Parts: sequence; structure tokens; C-alpha cells
Amino acid sequence: MARRESTVMRALRLATFSVSTATHPNRHGKARPMTRDDTTRNDTTPVGTPDSKDWTWVLDSTCQECGHDVRTFDRDEIGALIRENASHWQRVLDRDAGALRTRPDPNVWSPLEYAAHVRDVYALYDDRLRLMLETDGARYPNWDQDETAVEQNYNAADPAIVASDLLMRAEELATRFDGVAGDQWQRIGYRSDGAAFTVESFARYLIHDPIHHLWDVRGS
Repeated sequence: MARRESTVMRALRLATFSVSTATHPNRHGKARPMTRDDTTRNDTTPVGTPDSKDWTWVLDSTCQECGHDVRTFDRDEIGALIRENASHWQRVLDRDAGALRTRPDPNVWSPLEYAAHVRDVYALYDDRLRLMLETDGARYPNWDQDETAVEQNYNAADPAIVASDLLMRAEELATRFDGVAGDQWQRIGYRSDGAAFTVESFARYLIHDPIHHLWDVRGS
């Protein structure tokens, strides 16, 4: 009898599969052909078009871009998924700094910018999870990811520091999720636009972001 693939391993396999065609997704999810000039762009100016897409639809269907389905894993596996994702980012960041800072298109983040974003997502979601667990009807402050990328100048960051901080932030969030039990999974939090999440749906929504961005950098 064939051994059943665990949901954790399936999620990681989907996160790290190689893109079969020579395309690269921009930050709005549309694939574009790679060109010779893609290897020459190395920029620290803001990307041209902010990402305004509402990604809550990933809670109800498979992502047609990265192939990940957040409905397929047990909620108690979220800590393991976060840690494994962070380990993959360590390998992404173990590249030449020039390559890490190269943007394939003015509207596409470089691998370093994606990694810095994931680091900040882990920190942000740890704070939001703490708020949900401690406060009834918690409401999250708004966070502008594009503004943060500009303010922190992601593409000028030291890759080694980003790698270390990402690993630390991921572990902090994973540890907090490890402590969630029973009725805590159904506690409610509200995004600034009014979208409501339980801790469980919050966990599923969260994990798509760093997994999807691993897929993004495969073409970088």
C-alpha cells in the first residue's frame, strides 16, 4: 500500500515546485515572459504599482497561481508549516546579493524584497494573533505593505540580517500558534476593512502569503 503524503509535506512540495514555463508572476498574479533584460535590473526605488488585490478568496479555493490549497492541512500543523517555510527562505537568501536585489520587472519585487516582506508578515501576524487571543472582537490596525517596503528600503537590506530576522519572527509566530487550543481557534478578529477571521481562518489565510511568495521567487 502506498504511503500517504502528509498535508505538511504536500504544502511544502507545492510551495517549492519549479515553474514549468519561462514566466514570472508580477505582484498582481499575472505571469509575464522573462526577457534578456530581466537579469540586469537592480533597483531600490519603489515598485510602480501597489498590490490592491483582496486575497481572502484563497480561503475557499485553490490558488491558481502557486497551486496551494489552504483547506488541506490540519490547523494544528500551522506551526510546522511556518517553520518549514522559513527554512526554505534561508536557502533563497543564500545567493549573491546582486542577484537577490535584481527585479525582473519594475512592478515585481526582487527576492530580497519578497523575503523582507515575509519577515514583516510573520512579525505582523504574531502581533495580530496575540491581539486575537487576548482581546474579544480584536480589530487590527491597517498595514500598508507597499508603504512599509518603501520606508524600510527593503532592497537595500543586508540579506544575512533579513534571513536571521525572518527565522526569528517565524519561530515566534509558530510558537504562539503551537499554544492555541480548543475554543481559542474560534476567537474572532477584524481587519481594518471589516473582514472577519477566526484564529483558524486567520492561520490558513496567513500561510498562503509566504508560500505564494516562495513560488514568486522561483522565476527570479
